[in-house]
Amino acid sequence: MRAVTIADFGADPELIELPVPELGPTEILIRIEAAAVNPFDWKVIDGALKDFVPHTFPLILGNDAAGVVERAGADVTRFQPGDRVCGQFMSVRRGRGAYAEYAVAAETGFLAILPPELPFAVAAALPTAGMSAYNAVDATCAASGQTILINGATGGVGQFAVQFAAQRGLRVIATAGQDMADYLRELGAAEIVDRAQGNTVDQVQAAYPKGIDAVLDLVSGPADALRVADLLALDGIFISTVGGLDQEALTAKGVVGMNFSNKSSTELLETLVAMASSGTLRVRIDAEVPLAQVAATASDLRTRRARGKTVILPR
Repeated sequence: MRAVTIADFGADPELIELPVPELGPTEILIRIEAAAVNPFDWKVIDGALKDFVPHTFPLILGNDAAGVVERAGADVTRFQPGDRVCGQFMSVRRGRGAYAEYAVAAETGFLAILPPELPFAVAAALPTAGMSAYNAVDATCAASGQTILINGATGGVGQFAVQFAAQRGLRVIATAGQDMADYLRELGAAEIVDRAQGNTVDQVQAAYPKGIDAVLDLVSGPADALRVADLLALDGIFISTVGGLDQEALTAKGVVGMNFSNKSSTELLETLVAMASSGTLRVRIDAEVPLAQVAATASDLRTRRARGKTVILPR
């Protein structure tokens, strides 16, 4: 099978031929129809996990994918050949990932069965970005009627977060350029802050001089995050999904903040699949890239400004 791999930390991705993985008794083999690109895929190349878990090389990149169960291990009861599924597939310990023609997952992994009407590309886009957005909005503890700033709303996680926050009855302020403003309003944003029109913090402070209730920040480093934290009212909360918070500095400001770390669950993934199938959760596919072109275009994929999700098509 063809797969996009790295030979070591920091190495350039390569398209290589590998054997189709062998199955254990409690594993399933999925023929991948679409895989999704996530920022963490590139962090794996940089060694984000090397101090925490052993890695096997060559390491197949990618975590999220959707496809069809090709074979099931002898002891598998949850899935059968022909099932359409999506989920998370990366196991750095075993060198496995989703940027490939086939992937293996444990029956007990974070997987959900797909209804026939849900496209594979949409399903592949759901797991990491969708669950991260849902759990991050939940972590703000913001209640209906309160105001939240979603800083970095145009990417995959941001677009999901806008929808989840609006569905909870929150007043959503979303950062976006004019090219994405109308779409984010369709997703539920009440207000758009365009950095081309001035500093984000200055614009929000002018509109909300008494402060807002929550910030979900998907983009800011520590220095910028401290400035954004000035937007919060008393008892407001700041959630960063990129590890951008200096906890001591925030505490000195009297701000409650958390560097968010996502926890996946099968139940949540099944909920997202149901929402996407019913149309209550919208997924914007920003680009589709053939598997054969991923290695050659990896640098561009890593640095491009996302306007939704990028998916990889093995066929």
